Amino acid sequence: MQWLADYWWIVLVLLVGILLNGIKELRRLDHKSFLKNKPEIPPHRDNNAKWDDDDDWPKKKK
Repeated sequence: MQWLADYWWIVLVLLVGILLNGIKELRRLDHKSFLKNKPEIPPHRDNNAKWDDDDDWPKKKK
């Protein structure tokens, strides 16, 4: 861990570079054209419906 104490500024420069590149790429993203041309999402399937048949609770008498 001595190398980290000696070269902490290199790690900091790398992290700042990664952050700046991420911000630059996000600014190039055109969200309006994506929202205009986004694909349709298929309907949600409820996987809990198949578990309802295996109900362990006792039946209530009416």
